[in-house]
Amino acid sequence: MFKWILAAVALVLLAAFVRWQRAAVKTSFVNGLAPYGALPGKEYIFERDCYIFKFRKTAWWKPSVDTDQPLVGDHDVVPVLPANVSAANIGADIPGVRILDIVRVGDRARIASVRRDESRTGTTITFELFFVNDEQRKYPRIDAFWIMDHTPEQRGEAPLLRPEYAVERARD
Repeated sequence: MFKWILAAVALVLLAAFVRWQRAAVKTSFVNGLAPYGALPGKEYIFERDCYIFKFRKTAWWKPSVDTDQPLVGDHDVVPVLPANVSAANIGADIPGVRILDIVRVGDRARIASVRRDESRTGTTITFELFFVNDEQRKYPRIDAFWIMDHTPEQRGEAPLLRPEYAVERARD
């Protein structure tokens, strides 16, 4: 009887290890690699109000899409977010997401780094942005994945921020 319990525990541990391995993500920063080398330091101006949010963690037995850094986006790119960006939604009980803050039209952000996340499901490139001249923000560094145009990646080029969300600031 004891050996069956031991076998069952071993199978559960093996299943947990396999699940953990399948969900593992290898993160590397590719700032100096072509074609990403010119991106860090570029400054952008937001053209749309957006939410700063995180996906809510799910139960331990379900896949989790929670991120380490807060994300930026709106209802058009993440449909679970409210359609109208409003400070009243910060902290609201919305299934699947937790709204942390908002970004307003005219807010400025700079690309801090270009990050590559590799997993068994694929590779993604994202920008880490930080707000310029805004030390008062609770979340000064955000992940721009949802407001990026990823189609250039299919041609081996660097992705871009979608111009309807943010445009590059012209330097004097």
